[in-house]
Amino acid sequence: MSELKQLMSQISTGGVNGGAMGIPVEVQRFIEQLTFADPENIWESLQEFLAEDWMALPVWARNLAFRLLCLQRPDDVEILGQAGADLLSFGPDWDEFAEKMMARSEELKVRKKG
Repeated sequence: MSELKQLMSQISTGGVNGGAMGIPVEVQRFIEQLTFADPENIWESLQEFLAEDWMALPVWARNLAFRLLCLQRPDDVEILGQAGADLLSFGPDWDEFAEKMMARSEELKVRKKG
């Protein structure tokens, strides 16, 4: 069983935190809002929030926000570059992904110039 499937199983059966879900309402609302937000809203919100306090947003939340944004805007040079740089700041577990995003951003820049 994959780790992701195992985690899905845990949350579907309440097998988290000794049988209690324990996910704060604010976290649930954040995930729901982020899931259905348009890319402009995600990008603007990230820019504003990170400018106020770069370290305040939990890593899991910023990773999720950047991931959804990159999926919605896969060829946006600025978003890919910032997402890669942000991810690189919280490695080394994700350094490989960060480097791929940054390389893709640079590749797209070159393509757009040429």
